[in-house]
Amino acid sequence: MRTALVLLFALQLLALLHAPDAWYPEQIEVNLKPGQRIVLGGGALAAPQADGMQVEIQRNASGSWFVRSLAGSAPLAVAAPGRQQRSGTMLLAPQASFVLGAARFVVAQADEDSASLNAGGTHWRYDGATLYRDGTPQPACPDDRFVTRAIALWNRLLPAALTVPRPLAMGGNLHCGNRIGIAHVEPGSATLKRIRAGIQLASAPGVALELDQPGRLLAAQPLALAGAEALVVGTTRERLRIEGDALRLTPSGHVALFPAARAELPPGVDWTWRQRAQWAAPPAWWLVLAATALGTMLLRRDSLHTQAPKPSGWYAAGVPGRGGSSRASGWLDRLRSLMTACSETAARAVRAAPLAAAGLLCAGVAAIALQRWGQPFGIGASALLAALALGAAMHGFGRVRLAMAAGLLLLAIGLLAQLEQALGAQDLGWQRHFQRAAALLAIGIGAGILALRWLRARPPLSLIACEGILLALAAAALLALGLQVLFGDETGVFDLQPVEFAKLALTALTAHCLALGFGAPQAGRWLRAAAPALIFLVLFGFGLVQVDDYSPLLLLTVWAAAMTLAWSLAARHWGTAGSILLAGALVTGAVVLLREHGPGSLPSAGFYADRFQVWLDPLTHPHTGEQVLLGARAIADGAWLGTDHLFGLTALGRDAGAVLHIPAVQDDFAPAFFLNRHGLAAALLLWLEQAAFLTGMVQLAAEAWIRSRAARGFRAAWRERFACFAIAGGGAFVLGHLLLSWGTNLAIFPVMGQPMSFLSAGGSHLLFFICPLLVFGAISAQSSEENASCPSTSNIKC
Repeated sequence: MRTALVLLFALQLLALLHAPDAWYPEQIEVNLKPGQRIVLGGGALAAPQADGMQVEIQRNASGSWFVRSLAGSAPLAVAAPGRQQRSGTMLLAPQASFVLGAARFVVAQADEDSASLNAGGTHWRYDGATLYRDGTPQPACPDDRFVTRAIALWNRLLPAALTVPRPLAMGGNLHCGNRIGIAHVEPGSATLKRIRAGIQLASAPGVALELDQPGRLLAAQPLALAGAEALVVGTTRERLRIEGDALRLTPSGHVALFPAARAELPPGVDWTWRQRAQWAAPPAWWLVLAATALGTMLLRRDSLHTQAPKPSGWYAAGVPGRGGSSRASGWLDRLRSLMTACSETAARAVRAAPLAAAGLLCAGVAAIALQRWGQPFGIGASALLAALALGAAMHGFGRVRLAMAAGLLLLAIGLLAQLEQALGAQDLGWQRHFQRAAALLAIGIGAGILALRWLRARPPLSLIACEGILLALAAAALLALGLQVLFGDETGVFDLQPVEFAKLALTALTAHCLALGFGAPQAGRWLRAAAPALIFLVLFGFGLVQVDDYSPLLLLTVWAAAMTLAWSLAARHWGTAGSILLAGALVTGAVVLLREHGPGSLPSAGFYADRFQVWLDPLTHPHTGEQVLLGARAIADGAWLGTDHLFGLTALGRDAGAVLHIPAVQDDFAPAFFLNRHGLAAALLLWLEQAAFLTGMVQLAAEAWIRSRAARGFRAAWRERFACFAIAGGGAFVLGHLLLSWGTNLAIFPVMGQPMSFLSAGGSHLLFFICPLLVFGAISAQSSEENASCPSTSNIKC
């Protein structure tokens, strides 16, 4: 295993050495005199994902700067302290008017909390949560879900301060809910929503929403740059500074890369070039990394001395000249030598583990902070941090079992794939995925080593304390899911995915309930023990449904089936186990039959039906089926040996080409990139490694269950049963991710937004689920090792 990790890190270094030099504009300067204007494309602003965008920068006669998006271009935004104004938006003010389609709206009243509109003899009032037509709330729309109806009822009954904000949508042919129907206008062509400054009107891209006079489009209104701190063009953030006749922009995020420090620029625009530095990092960060490396080396030394050498020489035969009595003395000397070696090893471990773990934790947090602040940070430095994190995990988690070895190798493979994407893209923003994954891995492993050492140094927690921790974990997960439902979407909230943390909490709480149920003397206690998990399961499903994506529900179904199978095998309910296996076989057969009959066997209406239609016949839906078509083309190009016919070894660090144009290739379609780059033969090895990890998790769960049967006392047995079901639940979620991700990329299933564990650049999945799962596996492996060395005293440390 150590050799494989070193080889994978060597491939990362090879990719860094093969990567060609790249340049990007550190500063863009636009020079304009009062009364002048200039039209710039996305290329002149170094915005790679806004190539077709046209941005006009102008100065009026008094010298003030303005910017606007020309007709047909994507919207841009101007960020100022405490606010952000997007093109195609404006705050409603009294007596203002606008025209959408054949409807003309006049603002009768507008303040920070509500607005009133008159249109065609109808009076509309919107308070940021509920729309009133002539003073009466509208009935719910026919396609509104239960959650939407419940929130609408909540908003009508409670005071305005407690309402849940809901936007108002204009367009369509039906007046209902928070919708105003307008004939011959697409639904959602314009929206009203409550923000901190008041009620904001926004038009969708490409919609001709006219203001007070004909021809004056909302999307073409200029945005003032006075007092602004940044200009957002597509996915590129340009920090701005105005100095006389010069507007200086500093791009960050997604920034175009160039093979040389030259580009064709319009007159009046100058770039200051900067070369991409692979090893750039602040000096203090290098000191922290050096301390981490020292602690990791000490951890390795400790792991090499955990087994004392066998006694030899006079220790084995006794002290010369003492005859038969020397044998007893020799045994005492051996025992004394063994105790001394153990104490020295323990002393080194106490010093090394906190040093390595604290160093990893600090280095990871610093890397995330520097990335957030937009400071230059070399991708090579992140590669070193990731390598140290994997080395610390290998030596700091104790004995390396099959699950741990396979998990670390999968992490190294995923980091290599993400590094290839970062080096192969002509966009500086791609390296953030690799840097984020390396930093979060360091944070997760550092925190895991500290938690592992803390648990080893203290007596086992009582059952009440464990229940308190589990309930706190569940409450935090529910709170995070609530924030996502209220303020986020399917991509998460506050740049995090609370669903990943909820998976961990759900697995732990359910494992606790199952562990209690097996030891409960009364049937009623089983129901009381399972009630918290059932409640949390219902609320978890509630949050997933609100996200408007069915893939988490399928993932939850796979987990529930695996947990039921584990429980039935443990309880020897062979009928239940057989039913689960039979249901899996029937689902597999249904997928095969659906593929055989084609799209004609499905209804053509509805969001989910459309996704299935795209899956079954992507050529008929080339726009919505873009991911499927591009992914299939990338996999076909990779064939068996990769695009370079040498498993991608000669392409390390080189241009990745069109495969990076697949939407979400760093997340959902990361397997398509891997197949294109390294070929199907390498993917087979990856499948074997994933199967080894799942096998190792099953092995740890089975060993924990066997220990629970031999444990003395209810608490010791509960602890082992909890470990068994927690590991089984974690492995089930990983299995679900692997199944859905491979099924999506190979067109076995419809497109489902689930990252592949270990391979995709899913930061929240790595930090909140994979790292805790590896730590828990290390704890269970240690318990198994202690049980093997002390068979007569189960669950007691030697």
